[in-house]
Formats: sequence, structure tokens, C-alpha cells
Amino acid sequence: MVRMLYWFTAILLLWTATGTVRGGNVTYDGRSLIINGQHKILFSGSIHYSRSTPDMWSSLISKAKAGGIDVIQTYVFWNLHEPQQGQFYFSGRADLVRFVKEIQAQGLYACLRIGPFIESEWTYGGLPFWLHDIPGMVYRSDNQPFKYHMKRFVSRIVNMMKSEKLYASQGGPIILQQIENEYKNVEAAFHEKGPSYVRWAASMAVNLQTGVPWVMCKQDDAPDPVINSCNGMRCGETFAGPNSPNKPSIWTEDWTSFYQVYGEETYMRSAQDIAFHVALFIAKTGSYVNYYMYHGGTNFGRTASAFTITSYYDQAPLDEYGLIRQPKWGHLKELHAAIKSCSKLLLHGEHKTFSLGPLQQAYVFQGNSGQCAAFLVNNDGKQEVEVLFQSNSYKLPQKSISILPDCKTMTFNTANVNAQYTTRSMKPNQKFNSVGKWEEYNEPIPEFDKTSLRANRLLEHMSTTKDTSDYLWYTFRFQQNLPNAQSVFNAQSRGHVLHAYVNGVHAGYGHGSHQNTSFSLQTTVPLKNGTNNVALLSATVGLPDSGAYLERRVAGLRRVRIQNKDFTTYMWGYQVGLLGERLQIYTENGSNKVKWNKFGTNRPLMWYKTLFDAPAGNDPVALNLGSMGKGEAWVNGQSIGRYWVSFHTSKGSPSQTWYNIPRAFLKPTGNLLVLLEEEKGYPPGITVDTVSVTKVCGYASEPHLSAVQLSCPPKRNISSIIFASFGTPSGNCESFAIGNCHSSSSKANVEKACIGKRSCSIPQSNHFFGGDPCPGIPKVLLVEAKCT
Repeated sequence: MVRMLYWFTAILLLWTATGTVRGGNVTYDGRSLIINGQHKILFSGSIHYSRSTPDMWSSLISKAKAGGIDVIQTYVFWNLHEPQQGQFYFSGRADLVRFVKEIQAQGLYACLRIGPFIESEWTYGGLPFWLHDIPGMVYRSDNQPFKYHMKRFVSRIVNMMKSEKLYASQGGPIILQQIENEYKNVEAAFHEKGPSYVRWAASMAVNLQTGVPWVMCKQDDAPDPVINSCNGMRCGETFAGPNSPNKPSIWTEDWTSFYQVYGEETYMRSAQDIAFHVALFIAKTGSYVNYYMYHGGTNFGRTASAFTITSYYDQAPLDEYGLIRQPKWGHLKELHAAIKSCSKLLLHGEHKTFSLGPLQQAYVFQGNSGQCAAFLVNNDGKQEVEVLFQSNSYKLPQKSISILPDCKTMTFNTANVNAQYTTRSMKPNQKFNSVGKWEEYNEPIPEFDKTSLRANRLLEHMSTTKDTSDYLWYTFRFQQNLPNAQSVFNAQSRGHVLHAYVNGVHAGYGHGSHQNTSFSLQTTVPLKNGTNNVALLSATVGLPDSGAYLERRVAGLRRVRIQNKDFTTYMWGYQVGLLGERLQIYTENGSNKVKWNKFGTNRPLMWYKTLFDAPAGNDPVALNLGSMGKGEAWVNGQSIGRYWVSFHTSKGSPSQTWYNIPRAFLKPTGNLLVLLEEEKGYPPGITVDTVSVTKVCGYASEPHLSAVQLSCPPKRNISSIIFASFGTPSGNCESFAIGNCHSSSSKANVEKACIGKRSCSIPQSNHFFGGDPCPGIPKVLLVEAKCT
């Protein structure tokens, strides 16, 4: 007995010290997931291990936990883990076990979305390209070859988790898992093979006996016991609900922003809009909400899908670099706290709905002993309204939800942001403006005679490169028996990019877009009397990531004409990839295999290299590639992703200018930077920048908020007050000016309270500012400060 007591005490102390969750038995009913016999309202955040680095994982998970997140959700990336059939990779950014154990160590739960088709704006939707060459293969269908390999991979992941005892049923953190992904979008295309595949996938997953539930997102007919769940921005309005009264209402993807493609602007979703729809989902008895993404991260290397930029969901609560993005992070943290404060009633109370007006409702949860919690909803997007609820009057801002944990006191409103706003800045740390710092290597243009792969037709791009490179050279030669002349060249491509070279000279360039990958390149080219060599460089910018019959998608050249002569069916020579890629000249060893020259040749298809030292401190590091065109960048042999600065949005700016260099990629001095530039970039315009939060802003208004809270990031203090006004300032934290009513002591009093401190609280009160500047008028306090 003493020995058993000692053992139990030791285990308890270990659990307390590490914060490790022990999930225990996980079941569910029509209200929620049930963990160790307890119903749970859970807030989850997507953080993808492969879109960050292992040294970032602890900080990202910790910040998520501090933001009120209970669960970390991630996809599992098949083509990352099995790039070649039977060859598995689970180290570095692919160390899934280490990632899940870090979640466990910080006391959070985990959700694995195994797929293994994931979409996720990840190249080929996460499927390894070698599947394409298996005879009889049809992806995501009741197809024996696909089912065999899908089951083999899913089983491997499940067995890996089991062997490490990471399922909640074994005492680990994994409480939920997903099979397939948004299959309803394509199911009809497979006719009778679709529904039977869904049933097989569900049965296969359940039979793996993990001891925790499975979900299928956007799959209304998910077979029992698999839970159907919702994806989107407005699941409180759009979700038809569970397909069984015994299943809980789960939201697997609440999009905090949206993925961005080259040529398009960033989608900005406000903290208020996210909070409104989460509160509505909970008010309608939802019990699990996952933010997609909570941290987006970086599409390193060639992992982004077609036309998707390298930065992924930078507008998430944790930005690409892992910095807290305010007010999104703070506003959602307050929402989580408000909901958790009445979670017992939400989970066990009687649910009722009342009308409070034409566009207003009350969702009420009533306990057996008279306890009560309420969500008061104003769906009017144009005006504030006043409603009467249980004999009390409440003002509801436009398009907002007020939470009353006791049916009396409003503790949170989705439209009233109490969290501060922050401004992220990029500060140049090192410049490469001396041409002497750069060396260059001109990628050789292949000729037909030197190619070994031949065909008397145009080969499909992806089937030929097999995802080993973005690039495929199409070459041919022909005789011209006329004097030198200018001729019309026309090529049709489903590329996404095409460069034309005639007799070794760059003759033209064209590209498609995310909306239309097909395009034509028409240009005038010089031909010589005799043999003419044509080399066409086709480039994909990521593989497609969605759609039915993905294995049938095509890319690359479809037709070529010169002087009205069709060369589509002709003898072609092919080269997969670039010589610089094959020699890995972006690595220290590989760079010694070619002769580098002094910088000075400004022509397409050049490699550039230089050295730089890591910026001092711990701030994130970014490469400003605003002076470049299109290509890929490597630091110490590791690809930080594709760049395409020359592809401008409708507003005339690049979709992405700064590219993340994780600190883990850097050494203190002598870091090797190599760029492959397809166009005519200017490397001396590149800078290495540090990324930090340099400004904070707070806003408080009567009667909702009583103070402005300002807080700088760690190791930074408030160094100056940029703006302060107590009265009626116009605008908000994004744009402001002094209004008709303004306390003249505003700035001086705020400076006295805040300068030199990391954080401060400024009360919105007449007393603090030495009197009422405009009696009888509701006042606002707006402050912006600089952090140094």
C-alpha cells in the first residue's frame, strides 16, 4: 500500500511538473466530446509542424495556450513523409512525434487530420506524386490501388502514434482525428465509386481502433460512428448540423483569414467577425471550434500548391513569424474566457431561443437550479439596437453578440475590442548594395543534341518531372532555308510559366494565373539561315491541390507554332530540371562545382550568391526581395521558398515581398544566400531585415471599456507616445486624428504613466485627465505608443 501510494504521488508530481495531459477515454454524445467522463467545450488552433521549425514549436504552442486554446490541430503530410514509395522521413520539420509530444508537454490536446489527402494549399494536396505511376490508380475513389496505399500510410501513422502512446486512450494528448478531407466537394464526380469510398474510408479508420473519435469534414453523410464537421467562415449560419442526434456539432476549420495566391491581395478578416461567428456557433450548441490557421507559417521549398504564395495565413492570430497579431489574438482570448466562464451551463443546461426583434435573438441556457447564461445576437449589420431581455435593457452594437454568463451581466461583446492593436515593422539590418558582394552563374540553355530524353510529341510536364523539379526543358531544332528573318512564335501552355529561347537568346516570357493556368505566349523571334535551336523552359509554381481525378490533371506545353508551321508533333528533346539544381549549387559543397563570375550580367535565368551574418538578437529574420523578379531562395542549403515579386496585384504591388528566414537556418556568421532568378532581378537591392512589433495602440469608449491597456513585446519598453487623445478623437487604431473635444493634458498624462514601462494601464476617466473636456458628451480614449 505504501509503495502504491508512493508511486501514485510520484506520477501526480510528474504530471503537475510537466503539465502533461492524460486524455483517458474519449467518447461523445449529441452535446460534445466527452473526455474522462467530462463534457468539454474546446477551442482548437491549427499549427502545422511542417510550416514552422522545431525550435519554434514550443513558443507557438505556448502562445496558443495563453490565448485560450485547448487543442492543437495539424494535418499529416503524406508527400513530406513518403516522398518516394517505401522511403519514409520523420525528422526535422517532419518530426510529427516530437511535435505531438511538445503539445502534450504543454498540457494541451491534439487533433490529427491524417487525410491522407489534405488539400491545405499544399502541393498535390499532400499526395505523393509516385502514386500517379501505379497502374490503374484513381485517387480518392473506390479504387483498389489507391485504397491499398492509403490504408498502408494511415495505418503507419496510427501505429506510430500508438507505439509512442500518444492517443488519449493510452494517456496521450490525441483526442480527435480526421480521415479524408472535404470529400463532398468531389464525391459526385466519382458516381457510385464516391459513396462506397466514403464508407470504406470510415470503416478502415474506425477498424484501426485508436480509442478516440474520427471526423470527416464537409461530409454530411459521414457513416456512423464518424462525426461530420463543418469548414468555412460562418458555420454558425451554414452548418446543417450533425447527421445524427448522438453526434456533437464540430467546426474543424474557422478561417481566420484566407490563403493568398500570386497576383491577388491579402484577405483581411477582422477579429470582430471571427468572434461573432464563433459565439454564434457556440450559442447554437456547437462545442468544438478550430481556427484555421492559428499560426499559418511558411511554405518552405516547393511545398506550396499552384500559384500559392510562400507565406501562409500570415493574418492568423500568430503571424508567419510566430509573433502575436493583435487585436485578433487578444480579442479571441477574451471570447474564450467568456464562454468558458459559463461552460457548465452551456453543456448541461436546457437550450432555448427567443426573438428580441426582427434581426435579434436570445440563445438561453437554463440550469435546473435557476442558473442561466445567454447570448444576445444582433444580426443587423447597419445599426446598434436596444433590446429588452429578462426585464433589463441592453444595447447591442451592429452585427454583434453579447455574452451574459449569468443572464444579467454582459462580460463580452464581439464588436467591442478591448485588446490592443499592434503594428509589425521590418527593419533593414544588412544591405547587399555593393555589386562586389555578389557572384553569378548563368544557367546553361540546353540544345536538342545534348538531350537524352526524346519523344515525337509534347510530353506532359508533371508526368515527366515527377515533382523532382519545377522546371522542364522542351527543345527542338529545325532548318531555315531563308535569309535571316523575324518570325512569329506562338506557344500555348498550361505551364504555369514559359520562357522561350531561340539560338540561346531569351525571346519571350509568359505565365498564367491561379484562376486561369492556361495562357499563350506570342512573340517575334529572329531566325537564322540554317539550323535553329529552340529551347522552351516550362515551369510549374506548385502542383494542383484539389479537384476530382487529380491524377488526370495536365501541365506544360500543348502547342507550338513558328511561321505558321506546327511543331506540336515533332521530335523533341527533354531535360528535367536545371543544371544548378542537379549540382545543388545552393549548398556550400555544390557551389564549388561551377565557376562563379563577378556580378554584372543582367539577363534571365541567373544564379546569384553572397554571404551574410545573422542579425544580432532574437527577432525573426526576413529577406526583402522587392528588387527581384521570380525564382527561389536558399539559405545555407535550405530553401526558404519560391518568390514571385514581379507578379503584381491589381493595386500594383507584389503579393509578397518579405520571405521568412527561420533562425534555425542561420549560423552566426558566413551564411550562404543563393537565389535562382528566372527574370531580370537586381540582387544589390536585397536586404536582410529583422521583424518586430514596434507600435501598440489602445482604444476605450464609454460605456463599454474603462481603460486602455498597452503592452510591448518582451525586452521592449514604451519609448514614446505617438498619439493620445481623451475626448472625441476621430477614427480608430488604424487611422486617427484629434476631434472637436480633446483634453490638452492627454499626451503628457499618458507619457507620465507609460514611458519606460513594458506595459501600462490608462484609465478612461475625467479624474486622470484633470477634468471633463466636454461635459455631457460620451468620451473616447485613444493612445498609440512606440516600443523600443
